[in-house]
Amino acid sequence: MTGSAPEGERPQVKVCGLTRTDEAAACAAAGAAAIGLVFYPPSPRSITRAQARQIALALPPPVAPTGVFVNATFDTIMDRVAYCRLCAVQLHGQEPPALAARLQAEGLIVLKALFMEREPILSRAADYPGVALLVEHGGGRLPGGNARSWDWSSARSLGESHPLVIAGGLAPENVAAAVAGAWPDAVDVSSGVERSPGRKDLDRVAAFFRALAPVQAATAPRRRIF
Repeated sequence: MTGSAPEGERPQVKVCGLTRTDEAAACAAAGAAAIGLVFYPPSPRSITRAQARQIALALPPPVAPTGVFVNATFDTIMDRVAYCRLCAVQLHGQEPPALAARLQAEGLIVLKALFMEREPILSRAADYPGVALLVEHGGGRLPGGNARSWDWSSARSLGESHPLVIAGGLAPENVAAAVAGAWPDAVDVSSGVERSPGRKDLDRVAAFFRALAPVQAATAPRRRIF
């Protein structure tokens, strides 16, 4: 569950769309607080239950294996949680507030995606009390960020009422500006540190963490999510 972040601590980092155990372990060693495992077959980063379990079991505590779902049922999500040893879930479709609340009642960390360009839009934040909000652009063919950058500062006010994660188009070249504008508790990166979909460029992963260092004291997160 979320807790207060120490003063001066940088936002937590979730590296999403991992498909290989060795790359997930390297991202954890670089400082990732969470590793995103995609359970959405249309995505080029989608993996099987067996792959996800292997990756999750290779992560050192307290790194949080996080399942990413799009309009999945409660039973489907809980099957993946149990089999893959997930401790967090990300709801990236049009999931109702009742599903988020039910998953929270199971002791899971829950992230609900809200979007600038489609439903559920940012104004729906109040429908998800107590849930961490992951905010991104929402344009493009797939439910994820589709590598599109946007005005991250427009999500800043949501951090007053909810744990806040910003995503979409983040990369080593812009994450410092995004954090300074949005003041999030965590950031989510995927394509911005890849060499191809699902394959992480570990040099860019390292550069992403280096880029966060200069801004952490001025934009300390309000709370820990993972």
